Amino acid sequence: MEHITLEKYGYAAIITIDRPPANALSSDLIQELSKHLDDLEHDQDIRAILLHGEGRFFSAGADIKEFTSIKNGDDFSKLAVKGQDVFEKIENFPKPIVAAIHGAALGGGLELAMACHIRLVSENAKLGLPELQLGLIPGFAGTQRLPRLVGAAKAAEMLFTSDPISGEEAVQRGLANQAFPEEQLLEKAKEMVLKIAKKSPISIKAVIELLRFTKTEQFYEGVKQEAINFGHVFDSEDGKEGIRAFLEKRKPDFKGK
Repeated sequence: MEHITLEKYGYAAIITIDRPPANALSSDLIQELSKHLDDLEHDQDIRAILLHGEGRFFSAGADIKEFTSIKNGDDFSKLAVKGQDVFEKIENFPKPIVAAIHGAALGGGLELAMACHIRLVSENAKLGLPELQLGLIPGFAGTQRLPRLVGAAKAAEMLFTSDPISGEEAVQRGLANQAFPEEQLLEKAKEMVLKIAKKSPISIKAVIELLRFTKTEQFYEGVKQEAINFGHVFDSEDGKEGIRAFLEKRKPDFKGK
């Protein structure tokens, strides 16, 4: 386990993403996270989990450098499906997971946060899905979870413009639960997790199972189609140009091909 640390206190656990400089979500990191969750699910002493990022960011997104090793759109779609499966595990996890978001939660970082049951943010945090700036689209169910939280119109604005919103606006829009000054965020998040951990694990698990019924079949179809489109966009000239431009630290020149 190279990029994630785990700390236990009382009936709670803290999962910390620690992959400097931006806590980018590589495939290995996502699988590490999945393995920790499997262990915590069977840990009778853990009843609630706090997820946060070390350093300046919660997570600034997926590891774009990793994309350059992917050969074709089918493999890109498979990458999306693997991430979607882990994030679905988080959303349906039988123990509450609270995300404490500071700095930035962008792209895959926001998709990870949206899969958590509760999101607490610093007031000046930046949350967004900027994939279209790279000629790509979200691939970890971002196109499906964001509209459920902020509404279709605001989701369309955030996706089309790639503009992030602040932590304070995230609360106003329903994307986050509460906002705090950054220096208070982690302590407030720990307080909430400990409060949740005092509840009956049986009743908590029952509520999480019931919350699944609020998702329609269209959600699952949308997630499946997102992975397919993720691969199609990657295969386009614009998709490859966007990745090159990001790595070369220049503006992309999209041709619509």
